[in-house]
Amino acid sequence: MPVIGVLTLDIVVEASHSLKEKRHVVKSLKDRLRERFNVAVAEIDGLDSWQHAVVAAVTVSSDKLFAEKVLNQVEAHAESVLGGSLTGASIEWL
Repeated sequence: MPVIGVLTLDIVVEASHSLKEKRHVVKSLKDRLRERFNVAVAEIDGLDSWQHAVVAAVTVSSDKLFAEKVLNQVEAHAESVLGGSLTGASIEWL
């Protein structure tokens, strides 16, 4: 039976002074995660905030351990890219 894992990343972009600057940071992160880990990525909250974003990465697999490994790698990569801007992360299983 397939398992769906959803990683939610809470991001603060303190250096941003406009939606355009924040969206540049978020788009760059989304593109990197899609390309490197083959996950679906979308900004799901904070769309109108200049300095706050919530991004979700989703993977589907028949093996929960594999899906968990992928999402943990996504989180680690996002943290290395964003540094202190990643303020929280959580994984949900569907």
